[in-house]
Parts: sequence; C-alpha cells; structure tokens
Amino acid sequence: MLALLRKHYAIATAAIVFIIYLFTLAPSVIQIDSGELAAVQATLGIAHPTGYPLFTMLGYLFLKIPLPFAKIYQANLLAAVWCALAIILFIKIFELLIKALASKSVSNKTKQRMKIIETGFTADQKIIAAIAGGFYLAFSKTFWMQSTSVEVYSLQVFLFTLIIFTTLRAHYSTENKITDWIYVGPALAFGFANHMTTLLTLPFAAILFFQKEKFTKQAFKKIGLTAVVSLPVLFLIYLYLPIRAASQPILNWGNPVNFENFWRHFTGKQYQVWLFASFEAAGKQLKYFLSNFPSEFAYAGLLLGIAGLVFLFKREKKLFTALLITLLFAVLYSINYDIVDIDSYFLLACIIFSFFIAFGVLQLMLYLKTKSLKENYSLAIVGLLCFVPLAINRSDADQSGTYTFEDYTKAIIGSTEPNSLIFSYQWDYFVSASYYFQNVEGFRKDVAVIDKELLRRSWYYNQLKKNNPAVMKKIEAESSAFVEAVKPFERDENFDPSLLEQNYRAVMTNLIGKNIEDRNCYIGLELFQNEMQRGEFTLPQGYQLVPHLLAFKVVKGTEYIPVPDPKFTIRLPKQKNKYIQFIETTVGTMLTYRAAYELQFGYKERAKVYIDKAKKDFPGYQIPYEILRGME
Repeated sequence: MLALLRKHYAIATAAIVFIIYLFTLAPSVIQIDSGELAAVQATLGIAHPTGYPLFTMLGYLFLKIPLPFAKIYQANLLAAVWCALAIILFIKIFELLIKALASKSVSNKTKQRMKIIETGFTADQKIIAAIAGGFYLAFSKTFWMQSTSVEVYSLQVFLFTLIIFTTLRAHYSTENKITDWIYVGPALAFGFANHMTTLLTLPFAAILFFQKEKFTKQAFKKIGLTAVVSLPVLFLIYLYLPIRAASQPILNWGNPVNFENFWRHFTGKQYQVWLFASFEAAGKQLKYFLSNFPSEFAYAGLLLGIAGLVFLFKREKKLFTALLITLLFAVLYSINYDIVDIDSYFLLACIIFSFFIAFGVLQLMLYLKTKSLKENYSLAIVGLLCFVPLAINRSDADQSGTYTFEDYTKAIIGSTEPNSLIFSYQWDYFVSASYYFQNVEGFRKDVAVIDKELLRRSWYYNQLKKNNPAVMKKIEAESSAFVEAVKPFERDENFDPSLLEQNYRAVMTNLIGKNIEDRNCYIGLELFQNEMQRGEFTLPQGYQLVPHLLAFKVVKGTEYIPVPDPKFTIRLPKQKNKYIQFIETTVGTMLTYRAAYELQFGYKERAKVYIDKAKKDFPGYQIPYEILRGME
C-alpha cells in the first residue's frame, strides 16, 4: 500500500485537495462574472472579452454529463476539478526539477570528466517537499478561490502548469530532435484560447529555450515548427466565436460575426483603457500585491519561499533565474491593469513562488538533519506546516454557504410584476447572476434586465433585440441613432461626444417612456443615487420614482403606491466580503427608503414592517436616526 502511495502520491495529493475543495465549493452563483460564465457554458454563448472559447466549449461538454446537480453547482465543480488537476501537474513539475538537480552534470575542466551533484535527500523527503508545495499552492487564498466557483482562471491555472511542464520536459530532454519543443506550442495555444494572461509564461519558455538551444539556425527551425503546430490550434479554437455568433445565441457579447467585431473582442479593446493606465495606478496595485502576498501563503509559506530562493540560487542559478524573472514579470505586468479584482492576475506568481516553497521545505529538512533530528520527526514537522494555509485561509476561501447572490437576484426580479423592465448596472451583484437564473434555470424570463452601462456598446443592442424584441422595437429609431453615433468611437475614429451622449440619454429615457404603458419599469438604487442625482438620466415628463422593495418603481402622478410586505429572504454567510456587504447595505437602504416613503403618507405601521425587516435580516446595516425618530 505504501509503495502504491509513493508511486501515485501526486494523484493522491490532488484527490485530498479535491475532497477539501468540495467542502468549500459554492452551491450557487457568487460575485462578479460567475452567473454570466455559467450561463455562457450552459447555453454555448459568448462571454465578455476575450470570449474564452476553450473555457466555454469544455464547460459546455462537462455540463452535458448527467450529474444530479444544478447546472451552476456542476459548473462550480468543474472549477475544482481544474484546480486539482493543476496540483498534479505542479507535483510532476517539481519531480522534474528535483531529478534535474540530482543528475545535473558539470564539466570538470581539469580532468575533463563529469561528476554528479549529490542532493543528499531521501525519496520520502522529496515527496514531502512536493506535497508541501502542492498544499501551499492549493490552499493559497487566490488559488483556492478559483476552485470554489465557475471562472476562467480555474482552467487557466491548469494551463499555466501545463505550459511550465511541457517547457521543462523539452528543456531537460537529452534528445536533440527538431520536435523537442513541439508540445509547448499547443500548450501555449490552449492557454491563449482561454485567457491572455498566458503571455506571462512567455519569458519562462523563452529563457529555458534559449538556455538550451542557443541562438542557432536549428533553434529557429524548432520555433518555426512549434508555431506551425500551435497557430492552427489557436485559430481553430477561436473560430468558435464568429461561427457561434452567426447563430445569434442568447448571450452574444461583442457579436463577433465579422472581423471588426471579432478583433475588438479578441483583443479586449473594451478593457484596454485600464491597461497601463498610469504610474499611480501601477503603484497602487503593487502596494496591494506586496501587502496581500504574505497572507496568500498564510505567512509561513513566505518564509519557506525565501528559504527556497536561497536554496535554488546556490544549486541551480539558471533555473533560479528563469523562475524569478517569470515571477517578477508576472507581477510587474499585472500591476499595470487598473481593476478592482486584480488578485487572479497574480496566480502565475503564486504558482512560481510555490515552487520556491517546495525547495524551501527541502532546505528546512536539510537544516533539521544538521540538528540530528530523526527523519520521522522532521517529516512530521513539515507535515504539520502543510496544513497551516488550510487552517488559516479556509474562512476567506469558503463559499459553501453563499446563497446571497442567488437570493438577491431572485428577490429583485421576483418582486416585480410580469413583463417588467429593470434598469441596473450592478453587474457584480445582480446583472451577471440574472444571466444564469433567467437563461439557464428559466426563472422569470418575462422580466427584461437591462444593463445601463452595456447600453453604451453597439453589440448590446443586437442581444437585446434578440432576447426582448417587443421592448426594443419601440425604440428602434433611438437605438439605431445611437449605434451609428457610437461606431466611430468604437473604431477609434473622430466622433461627436455630445451627440453620442445625447443619443445615449435618448435611448435610456425612451426605453421607459415608450414601454411604460405596457410594462412596469424599475430603476436600480445605484442609478437613483448617481446618474439621476447628477442629471445624466431623467424620467419622461410626468413620471417619478417610488421606492418599491429592492428597486425604485417608475410611476405617474403623486398618489400613494402600495407594495407587498418584504417576504423575501436573503441568506448571508458568516464570512462577509465586500460584495456581500454591498448587498446588505443596498437592501437595507432600499427598505429604509420605503419606510421613509410610508412615513410621508403617515403610515407608521407600514414603515415599521420595513424597518423591522432591516433590523432582523441585516443587523449590520445602520438605520438612519431620522427614520427611527419619525416612527416614534
């Protein structure tokens, strides 16, 4: 049995990791893109830039497996699978590195012979070091989070390790064939077909390639052959976007049916405004990385990683250089992306640092050996260290009790009348989640959820016309005028900003004005507090907003508008992140607005219903003093 475990310890380690992941797996959608990506996989749609065709197709196939779970849970499960598979490859990579160190030959110029560098480690010590590195990676905060819910980064960490593995195999191959590096190409192609952070691995591949092959004619032939193999793979996978877009799927971000739309989507032009934005933004992200990085590995991992850096520097400077440059490049490039959810862009840096942690564990065992500590005791100490990140980071990564986004989304949509319109740009909390619940689970498909910010993009009108033809037909003139006005902007041509803004506001106002007779319209809290207060969005003449339950209802006249009791339930997890806190604050604020509205008409008992709901369900929300005083 022990012999079998020693032989297959990489799989055994990944199995343990996967089982632990199951206990922290999200049962439903969570924040940001979770709902959209699950819906894209389930409906074979097109996701936000860069489209993620490999992620979409693999997810679609996995969701076709008849498992007894909701589609969202099954999509989340696939994320855990990818992360566990990445741990197998991580351990296999470390085995390659240890083998290379153990058998590294150096030329003895005096005797013109080769000698073997003895590492001085037992087989069990090497296994423990590999497992320790795998555990520290698997249970680092950001990596662990990727395993809890559907995201492109869970597949990406697997592809990162695949690229590193194929690169090292080619680098350490003793054969000198033109096909040595041929498997690196498809690995890179798969990576780029999933996420553009694959470019962060290029320094690693380039350094190891030219360290071995030098700048020879044969080397460039190998590069050419690798390109010939990989580029068609990348091209064929990305063909999914225009082919699928031509059939007008329910979710068709970017509508990449022609080369112009495809290129805009493939290059992520929409997000380039945040890339290399300013030195100030880069400094802010670097400060965030440096302050957060020690806690990624539960602090103990940082010390082990530093020890591993020293260990590798002394024993194999070329490998040390390749790994360190890759880590630094991954960090320095990523800090130039000025977005809030930047953590996932540091995943490659976490993977590389985990190799240093594994080498640090070897260094620790070497130190314990010098103290005449028995091997069993040193293995026990290291074994205990393996569980440090598991114990410390679980509360941050655990999504097993997160139903908040499902409850919030269903409460908003469910509180509206049939065929209503909801205007919002709460993408991270509600809009993305609505994509899944409406288009996959079929929850209240009669309600049209319209993202106010996406209305600034020409492709979005195509998707709205497909999914809500009756709504969009009434503003055909306004939408056509805006689409024509925005095209020069999207093409980086000269455009009239005042005309563009005028047409955009006309779309917003007329979406309500020309549909209000047939369907009820609702405005999100964020629109009321921001755009409407600044005068950027106005209601049609004669209409006003009344606080409903979780949004503002557009009504005509000034008479009292009753609403049902707030019978919805929004479950909050024990560990609240900033996204959960936003929902808690938003719902509490809407209940308070409704209570204030009731007080305007003298209905104190009705006001009490909403305040009591806020107090009971959202104890963290601070009810304004003037509301409490008005109820006395």
